[in-house]
Amino acid sequence: MPEPPFDAFQYAHARYHEIAWMCQNTNHLVPREAVEPALIAAVRDRRYPTYPLASGDPELIDLVRRALGTPPGFTPSLTGGGTEALYVLLRALLGPGDEFVASDPSYFIIHRFAELTGAKVRTLPIYQPPYRLTSEQVQEAIGPKTRMILLIDPLNPMGSTYPREEVRAIAEIAHDRHILLLNDVTYRDFADRHALGTEFAPEETIVVWSVSKNCGLAGLRLGGLVATPELQKKIVRFSTSDLGQNVLSQVAAKAAMSSRPQWLDHVRRQTRANGDRIRETVAQIPGSFLPVFPSSANMFVIDIARTGVDPEDLQKELLVRYGVFIRSGYYLSHEFGSRFVRVSFSNPTADIDRFVEAFPKAMAALRPASARIPA
Repeated sequence: MPEPPFDAFQYAHARYHEIAWMCQNTNHLVPREAVEPALIAAVRDRRYPTYPLASGDPELIDLVRRALGTPPGFTPSLTGGGTEALYVLLRALLGPGDEFVASDPSYFIIHRFAELTGAKVRTLPIYQPPYRLTSEQVQEAIGPKTRMILLIDPLNPMGSTYPREEVRAIAEIAHDRHILLLNDVTYRDFADRHALGTEFAPEETIVVWSVSKNCGLAGLRLGGLVATPELQKKIVRFSTSDLGQNVLSQVAAKAAMSSRPQWLDHVRRQTRANGDRIRETVAQIPGSFLPVFPSSANMFVIDIARTGVDPEDLQKELLVRYGVFIRSGYYLSHEFGSRFVRVSFSNPTADIDRFVEAFPKAMAALRPASARIPA
């Protein structure tokens, strides 16, 4: 009987405390004291036997609104993570015959949700400088059936971000052509500068946010979206959360959001320092390089195409032999996935130490004897 295929996530979760989690852009740097006392108090107060307020904790919603700086009258709604917000809004606003403009590489779960509605996804290649969409690309891609543009900023997996003027240009295209702009800003708190589409096209922009990455709460699954009241009314018809979101998730998110001034700068500094160390390590491996540096998020791509090493082989080698979990590019790109791996690094120094030691060894073990790097 053949062995079942190797499941990297099953393997890693079975060894949770032995693994350096650098695979899912999760944030392991938010101090425990920012979240845990509030969670423990909520459990002791037995907040969990009753349903939460369906519209969400008012203090949490106000914290999100102020953090995003959305226009007056735009009230954030809560969902079970940013991913649920993406599913619900695409289900509500797309249908058969519509076109959805996105990029490759990208966060392909969003593309899959769009396809489930019957819409056609038009992917624009961005694996070349500036490693993001340009307003010229978007303009050329739009046709009579285009219904929505996807703008992930900062961009997963590249770590690139959009200059303010480029956000303005793409948002103005959406406004002028009466097209919706889906602005996924999951990683915005890692960026030094960031502009929302709502600043330039408030009527057309839907902002999706999450506390998974910025607040280190991925396992608690809380996020949401912000749009005009008219758009939100259309979207919430498809929500399954009429009884509200997990009360403990909201408690944790409120605690983390309210204490951000005490820890966010530290998280950014440590993340940048970790990225510097990874860059130094990658520079020592002939044929590998970082297409985007510095990252405006907490991850970037390592291009290994010229080494002859397959991303899936490298993912497994690092995980099984060294306990370092990174992500193969196949998950993030149909056209370019064989070229790269994605590594996230909002992690403790010990995790980066393990990567710095393991990456050269894994690459040396996997590099084909025939792979030669031209001088």
